[in-house]
Amino acid sequence: MLRSLLILLILAIPAAADTPRVPQSQTEISLSFAPLVRQATPAVVNIYAKRVVESRSSPFRNDPFFRDFFRDFAPSRPRVQNSLGSGVILSGDGLVVSNFHVVGQATDIRVVLSDRREYSAQVVLGDQEADLAILQLDDATDLPSLPLRDSDSVEVGELVLAIGNPFGVGQTVSSGIVSGLARSGGGGGGNARGYFIQTDAAINPGNSGGALIDVTGRLIGVNTAILTRSGGSNGIGFAIPANLVAEFVRQARDGASRFGLPWPGIAGQPVEADIAASLGLGLPEGIVISALHPASPFAEAGFEPGDIVAEVDGQPVNSAQEMLFRMAVAGLGNSAQVTRLRDGKAQTVAVAMIAPPDDPPRDQRQTGDRSALPGLVLSNLNPAVMAEYSLPISASGVLVDDPGPYGGRLGLRPGDILRGINGQPVETTAEAERALIDATRALAIDAQRGNQRLTLRARL
Repeated sequence: MLRSLLILLILAIPAAADTPRVPQSQTEISLSFAPLVRQATPAVVNIYAKRVVESRSSPFRNDPFFRDFFRDFAPSRPRVQNSLGSGVILSGDGLVVSNFHVVGQATDIRVVLSDRREYSAQVVLGDQEADLAILQLDDATDLPSLPLRDSDSVEVGELVLAIGNPFGVGQTVSSGIVSGLARSGGGGGGNARGYFIQTDAAINPGNSGGALIDVTGRLIGVNTAILTRSGGSNGIGFAIPANLVAEFVRQARDGASRFGLPWPGIAGQPVEADIAASLGLGLPEGIVISALHPASPFAEAGFEPGDIVAEVDGQPVNSAQEMLFRMAVAGLGNSAQVTRLRDGKAQTVAVAMIAPPDDPPRDQRQTGDRSALPGLVLSNLNPAVMAEYSLPISASGVLVDDPGPYGGRLGLRPGDILRGINGQPVETTAEAERALIDATRALAIDAQRGNQRLTLRARL
């Protein structure tokens, strides 16, 4: 009796899970990533870039005081820097996207395909803050490419593959999922356009510029950074969304020499829970406007201080990074549909996506030998200058583009704002130049550096 029962139990045990067997359905066959990898990897390239930099071996280079006096102390020596990264072919005629930190300012760029073909390349459009660059391969035709997917349709939990050249070991594929969306600043040094897709697919040094693809082989992002304490992948990687890549491609094909980012011309802050309660909102959402520049396209569209920017083109915005990203995707020269909350009511308004106006004229001037600070380069403040230096829209005074040798020794830095010279307010470069000529015995400069007010003094 007992023996019969044991035989029945043994017969009832299923075959071991590791027993090899032929896949029984198309679903089981498709569980392998091999067909997807074969399809996508030919369009992912390795990039080798060189740049020549000038370096000086001054013994005072780390001294905060003497380095300005001895900046030309040692002879300049050219030094070659090499960088290694990845890229993605976006069109058969050789248009490639990569990271700016891989190819930016490179003097020699070599692109190697997975089949070992090599091409020289030039950067046709790049932006350091967005960390994207578009390359054109020389004499390239009929190359494999990856299609772009609408990155706004990506959802947390989707399976993804990261393809690149980590540590220079050769083309490598890692798998994971989309672990987060709308990550701001974490992967790009906190820059204003830092808006990322987060993934746990392993990304390591050398993966920069590589592809993050979905299970259909479409590009959803360009791998750009990792969050790590050890230098290796800890399961938190960041990719620049494909929709921003698409706008870079559009501007590159239109012949742009630099990436055009629409200018909002507003100041504001995210709506937190306490602000939402004070405004009578059910949920904290959007950005509340505290000030508008007179030339702001939002002011032109009828926005006022106290209004809340809730959505741009149907997508929620809860931080400055999100709003700038949505405006960049909308595209310079177009208009975006912006949802405004005012007095508890929502209204959608068309806002023009314009470049920051270079008006009034910046009237850049360099002070001469008669000046108390010869060689000082100054510009009038206007929206274009404010955008270049990431200044608040309320900034006033005269901008220091280059302090020159004497201004540097006094303590001035590029981006400082001159507010007054020897007790006289200055609002234009002409006023600042005249005040520096009139200074004969002593010099006192009132300046602003970020949120810090400075007074710099010298005897002449």
